[in-house]
Amino acid sequence: MQRGTDFLGCETAIMCGAMSWVSERNLVSAISNAGGFGVIACGAMTPDLLDTEIAETMKRTDKPFGVNLITMHPDLMELIAICGKHGVTHVVLAGGLPPKGSLEAIKETGAKVICFAPALSLAKKFVRSGVDAIVIEGMEAGGHIGPVSTSVLAQEILPEIAEQLPVFVAGGIGTGEMIAAYLEMGASGVQLGTRFVCAHESIAHPDFKKAFIRGNARDAITSVQVDPRLPVIPVRALKNKGTEEFTRKQIEVAKLLDSGAIEMGEAQLQIEHFWAGALRKAVINGDIEYGSVMAGQSVGMVKAEESVAEIIKSLVEQAETALAR
Repeated sequence: MQRGTDFLGCETAIMCGAMSWVSERNLVSAISNAGGFGVIACGAMTPDLLDTEIAETMKRTDKPFGVNLITMHPDLMELIAICGKHGVTHVVLAGGLPPKGSLEAIKETGAKVICFAPALSLAKKFVRSGVDAIVIEGMEAGGHIGPVSTSVLAQEILPEIAEQLPVFVAGGIGTGEMIAAYLEMGASGVQLGTRFVCAHESIAHPDFKKAFIRGNARDAITSVQVDPRLPVIPVRALKNKGTEEFTRKQIEVAKLLDSGAIEMGEAQLQIEHFWAGALRKAVINGDIEYGSVMAGQSVGMVKAEESVAEIIKSLVEQAETALAR
């Protein structure tokens, strides 16, 4: 993990996936304080909200942490400036190709840039454009996902890219043995999200955590695209009545499109707003029946509520044992 820890500036190259409503000041600072690398999920936050979140995180830790920004955010450049103002060391760009000028803007603040590469061609493009590290995330992950599994992405991308820049592997990782396997393939570190949701320091509602502890890999299913015109990125979450609600929402939006009542841009926005609201409903309010309980397939490996330090310690010990064999 040496290359990963040198790059991130922490003791253990385990990044926390940026999960909306979950990856906030408490969990992020706890992960960084425990030797891992916390990442704030900016999501749909306004620049003022992100400003406060970073400041509050800095009150809780003096260790490095990152900020995950969505590339399609209308205030992206302003959010980058906020990160620069606070001296955030690493900015993660997610949700598509970085818009023109965004990479340069992050570099000007002195921060390192990390991007998600769902394909080898994109990973090569990022190397050429001066990105400092990449994350490859497979479809086993929770939340918005791509179509390819983690193991296939790792086999395709690590041999070609790992020597050129640090690569962090994500999606479906729940044990130290799996971390060890990706390190042996050339990864510099890993990113886990699902495993940290049930940490004592996570503000997720007790019922949300209980759903994770009860859940297994087969419960974490992907959303269905009803109408090919609707640009629906699949979302992996625990099956509940909210899954059916989303299907209904798509039919409703498709009808509005047909009638000419809304444009495609507005249709996409309505779909995204549905997810943002449904996720908050589950994480904060504990509505695990109708909210969106976004979870990766590693959810079956979450057995109990533990401290962040305990989770990281057990992952590291398992990885060390596996690598010593």
